Amino acid sequence: MTLTMLIAALLMGADLDARPLGGHASSVMSVAFSPDGKVLASGSRDKTIKLWEVQSGRLVQTLGEHTADVYAVEFSAQGDLLASGSGDKTIKLWDARTGTVIRTLVGHGDAVRSVAFLPDEKTLASASVDTTVRLWDVRTGELKQTLRGHTQRVKSVVCTPDGKTLASCSSDKTIRLWDAGTGKLKFVLAGHDGDLETVAMSPDGKRLASSSGDTTVRLWEVETGKLQCTLTGHAAEVDAVTFSPDGKTVASGCKDQCIKLWDPQTGALVETLDGPEARLESLAFSPDGKILASGSGGPESLVRLWPIVRR
Repeated sequence: MTLTMLIAALLMGADLDARPLGGHASSVMSVAFSPDGKVLASGSRDKTIKLWEVQSGRLVQTLGEHTADVYAVEFSAQGDLLASGSGDKTIKLWDARTGTVIRTLVGHGDAVRSVAFLPDEKTLASASVDTTVRLWDVRTGELKQTLRGHTQRVKSVVCTPDGKTLASCSSDKTIRLWDAGTGKLKFVLAGHDGDLETVAMSPDGKRLASSSGDTTVRLWEVETGKLQCTLTGHAAEVDAVTFSPDGKTVASGCKDQCIKLWDPQTGALVETLDGPEARLESLAFSPDGKILASGSGGPESLVRLWPIVRR
């Protein structure tokens, strides 16, 4: 049976405030849910990270230690740590419960655009405008390895659930798949006609989604590096892409001010969510798949929670 996804005004059985969450003074570049789904973190060009209570939409805390745009936020699998990457060239590891900085990782030569915990939580990967991907020891903050190969800014990095493969994408229009243990290059994926913006890994680690300035989303087979399909329908640069927790939906957000929901098995467009009159910069599904969070740019600069009902 075909899965139809509809946006509801209210998620049945939950007291969820679906209104926009305002508070950032500039574009919301990243959103991430805590593993229990109770907290949403948002990172902004206003140099802050905000922590929101998902059920009520209440602002819990503002973290303001970065000195430039915050491009990336990511919770660890246990939910005790929050990592952030910034235009100030640093990564900060925060105690997610108290909001205090545990350590600052220094080494990148330019803005840090993406961060990703490896599944064992002992290693953090980061992607930077300095063209490198770096691997860090979470416990000590020491640099473990630098992965070189991209020729322009690296915009996003993700890891397979088994921790064996890293995927990074760049303004050089390529995706690179790396052996996370050795740092060796496995594949270079080419095909996009514009700068790559984001990559997302499916929950089973078999598919990789990529979004680009060429207005498309592409799905790739991780094991072979082969292109599976190209998703077309957006009218402008696609800045965000993410998989639902069950892997049955891909969501993409675009400068054309809409979010599209796709079936990754068939490549079919399932639903188009008409967003605000602002570009979509970031997306994240809640752990139970019932909420899609978005971050917008421009004058609006809001976080929005989109309740999702499956029928």
